[in-house]
Amino acid sequence: MKTLLRSLLYLALIVWLGAEIFFPVVAAITFTALQPDTHAAGTIVGHLLRILHGMGLASGIVVLALLALAPAWNIYKPRNVLAPMALVVLMMGFTVFSQYVILPSMERDRAAAGGAIDASDPANPITAHFNKLHNRSEDVELAILLLGLSTVIFVAHAETAHV
Repeated sequence: MKTLLRSLLYLALIVWLGAEIFFPVVAAITFTALQPDTHAAGTIVGHLLRILHGMGLASGIVVLALLALAPAWNIYKPRNVLAPMALVVLMMGFTVFSQYVILPSMERDRAAAGGAIDASDPANPITAHFNKLHNRSEDVELAILLLGLSTVIFVAHAETAHV
């Protein structure tokens, strides 16, 4: 039973972090393949980002549940799950922020710019705001990835300090 629960924990972390690592590659390929039509590429990447966020939140719930139950099942010591749980909560918070604050704001800016943000004047305040949000989105995804890698380190530490 312990092996199954640890495997599920690691699988949930792998799914989330793997998607976070692979997403920039997919985005770069999409923009390269659709070079003349960056609006279409942006639409596709935005849709994929929403899927990534859904996967991340589902994985986060699984990780939190397993870490919360692990001490009761003598898998990890209670104090060894606190740091990874806090990191996962932060990851989920950043994911929710990106999904429900940044992405809708970017969509509003895109619509206000006439649909294709790359066709609007770079000096336009709406375009500048969109670009600021885009940079923030990249920073948030990087933070999620770094927090996830830190979570893996803390979970690995919990393995060596198990009951």
